[in-house]
Amino acid sequence: MAPTQCWAKPRQIVSTSGSSGTLELYTYSMNETESTGMSEHEITNEIAWALQAVERVRSEVHKVIVGQEQVLDEILLTMVCGGHAVVEGVPGLAKTLLISTLAKCLSLQFSRIQFTPDLMPSDITGTEVIEEDRSSGMRSLRFVRGPIFANIVLADEINRTPPKTQAALLESMQERQVTVGGVTHRLANPFFVLATQNPIEQEGTYSLPEAQLDRFMLNIRIGYPSEQQELEIVSRTTGQEKFDAAPVLDAMDLMRVQAAVRRIPIADHVARYALRLVRATRAGERDGAGNESTPKIVKDYVSWGGGPRASQFLVLAAKAKALFSGEIHVLPKHIQEVALPVLRHRIVTNFNAEADGVNSDVVVQTLLNTIPLDTTTNQRPLGTLIK
Repeated sequence: MAPTQCWAKPRQIVSTSGSSGTLELYTYSMNETESTGMSEHEITNEIAWALQAVERVRSEVHKVIVGQEQVLDEILLTMVCGGHAVVEGVPGLAKTLLISTLAKCLSLQFSRIQFTPDLMPSDITGTEVIEEDRSSGMRSLRFVRGPIFANIVLADEINRTPPKTQAALLESMQERQVTVGGVTHRLANPFFVLATQNPIEQEGTYSLPEAQLDRFMLNIRIGYPSEQQELEIVSRTTGQEKFDAAPVLDAMDLMRVQAAVRRIPIADHVARYALRLVRATRAGERDGAGNESTPKIVKDYVSWGGGPRASQFLVLAAKAKALFSGEIHVLPKHIQEVALPVLRHRIVTNFNAEADGVNSDVVVQTLLNTIPLDTTTNQRPLGTLIK
């Protein structure tokens, strides 16, 4: 194995610090890095290839999907990180079409499960059926695989089904396997679940507990298209011309991109900034000196904050964001850009927040504006740091 390479490429960032508005030069180097076993040149080439692969998928998907660039990027980001995502949006915004088109572009098997109150766990995972051998008359049990055995699974309206069925899906997501009749069946690789929730109708629904929501890497919000985009959607879908996407990558290519994401290094101070963001969401959190360091908005409005899984996903998502931006290492702005979808479903607000109209997005945005990048210089906000 080749010796571990260090990224010693210094980067200078001019920033405003504190309330005085004076300019300071913020310099850091990538000496603290992960052990990759590849040279800097090899990693750079691999990242460049992965970026080109992602761009090909984007271009192909947009032959069918109009707009929704941010939603597409966040779904792609989740896939290249090997995670799962939950999407919240009203019906009719092409969620199913988007994910099925992605599956086609990646040459992956796609499966859609419509969750209903009477859906059973075996309807998802599969079940054993009795099969008779006509020649011998012997009977045996044969496992019939359920729709979970696919590369990309769309769990439509997951909050419509009881907790027992939800748990069957979430266990499969976590363990990447299904056990029926004492026999373990491995799921496909790569494996990605996109669960949707309808924010309009809440009658007869079973909200996912916070502990279950924590298994999802991102919470993606999908909104209405702009007027121009909606006009293009109407023109495309009411005419004779058919729009279709072609495969541009396969499963092996996707796993190669996933490996490239994990090779992207992150400096120690950037990783610590990500940790400070997550730890700031926890009420009663204390700093290294034992002093309470909880921000006021968290004290007033938050019951529970993000756990260690939030820190893991925040750093991993920032690595993917760096790749999407063509960078060879993680910058603080990448942490900021993925903080909302990573943290919004991991923050549980209290009654005071509901009374004052404060949701988890407001909490995260406030923390982004107040948590310093460097505690020694107290530089903030982050938006003025990156030039």
